Amino acid sequence: MAVTSGEGDVGPGGDARVKIFDTTLRDGEQSPGISLNLREKVEIAEQLARLGVDVIEAGFPIASQGETEAVQAIAKSVTGPVVAGLARCDPRDIDCAAEALAVASRPRIHTFIATSEIHMKAKLKLTPAQVLSAVKESCGRARRHVNDVEFSCEDATRSDPEFLVEVFGAAARAGATTLNLPDTVGYALPEEFAALLTYLRSEVGREVTWSVHTHDDLGLAVANAMAGISAGARQVEVAVNGIGERAGNCSLEEIVMALRTRRSASRSDTAIATKEIARTSRLVSMLTGYPVPPNKAIVGANAFAHEAGIHQHGVMMDRTTYEIMDPVDVGLEGSRIVLGKHSGRHAFVKALEDLGLSLNKEEMARAFTRFKAMADRKIRITDVDLEAIVVDELASDEDDYELVSIQVAGGTHLSPTATVRLRRGDEMIDESAIGDGMIDAACGAIQRAAGIDARLESFTVSSVTGGIDALGDVTIVLATQGDGGDRPERRATGRGVSTDVVEASARAYLSAANRLIRITTSIAPTSSPSSVYPSSP
Repeated sequence: MAVTSGEGDVGPGGDARVKIFDTTLRDGEQSPGISLNLREKVEIAEQLARLGVDVIEAGFPIASQGETEAVQAIAKSVTGPVVAGLARCDPRDIDCAAEALAVASRPRIHTFIATSEIHMKAKLKLTPAQVLSAVKESCGRARRHVNDVEFSCEDATRSDPEFLVEVFGAAARAGATTLNLPDTVGYALPEEFAALLTYLRSEVGREVTWSVHTHDDLGLAVANAMAGISAGARQVEVAVNGIGERAGNCSLEEIVMALRTRRSASRSDTAIATKEIARTSRLVSMLTGYPVPPNKAIVGANAFAHEAGIHQHGVMMDRTTYEIMDPVDVGLEGSRIVLGKHSGRHAFVKALEDLGLSLNKEEMARAFTRFKAMADRKIRITDVDLEAIVVDELASDEDDYELVSIQVAGGTHLSPTATVRLRRGDEMIDESAIGDGMIDAACGAIQRAAGIDARLESFTVSSVTGGIDALGDVTIVLATQGDGGDRPERRATGRGVSTDVVEASARAYLSAANRLIRITTSIAPTSSPSSVYPSSP
């Protein structure tokens, strides 16, 4: 029995060499809402060439003049990969694809026809005999144009297996060099998909390259593609980020890294330059407007991120405790320790060390407590948050007053009011004030509770992280009035952090007030930012 064997099908060490046929620019662009212009298509195609794909399916030339021009432009600008154009089993499609690919150094015509009963009856309105005749004519016509012809049976997994043997056999005899088994509607299960391919390879018995094209309607595209490879497929058809019609195609990055990571088990590999994966994913996402889900394997934002305390500790000790791939291998900078409510003390301490923040045991305990409190209110803690938390907490070591609580109210028909509770030693002080706004009212209440007479010189609010959970970061300056000009004004600055902008403003105002009190009583601040950050060399 003759089995599949194509050029480059065996790699170093006897591993199977699996070709990557990328259909991002054809099937991927058929995703709802995606419409790439010529320049964008060429840019993606050039990146796919850098990635090292074996075949770029550039488009469906007969679909429109713009599609024809895009295939022509890619065929002209891209060298290295085979450039393919899709064509139905129709003479006009075949000739149009051949014309579009005329300038390609390595052209391929990919022709197809549906073979399932439902498609033949409802869509094509053709008999099996007519479908078989169209396959023979089209593959022969395509082969007269180019030496590289691929043939696909659309909806193969819902087709009669014996009829598939007839059709694939006719295609190969007419000149097809690659036979593709598509799971067009994502219907197959891995075991039956592998069994079907095994049966077809045995019965067709031609020396061709077998390919698989799987869709993700049941979330099995990658699993089915892996099953196809185990059954002898030496080409797999994929799309970057798994984009494509309905639930999408087999994901390029997932199948490539599954083969690379489990090479000892699959005995298969590709020629993909994996360090280009992340860059390719970002480019396709940007140009198509399709965001990559955070939990997407390989290229999602969380793919190499760790928030759980146990996982973070393990990764810091040895990355391989919780990572089966090195993120550097796919073009990322490395693992990410994400600080959130599930993070433990080890990750928190490591994050501060990475920022150059050196704290003693008591200071670290206080900062960690504040961090956990903020993490319960904020989705993700950033480096800026950590810096502000540490500065804010440590600056309060010698503070006279501590903010215990704040309550504000206001509206178009209600004067903004604020009530604060401050702690001074064992004493609790409650005060209220009315202001021009809720922040003004809060600062006024703090001024009354702390018993200071100062004016607000500058005030800013900035968002240091994106989203509705953005951190309010406030800096204010307070100044005392001189006595008849014989005393200079004294200024103090303060910074406050919180997920609530009013609370952040209140904390900043109180921080400045505490510093002003220390200045006026000749007590030098002992926990200023300079004691938190390392000195410059």
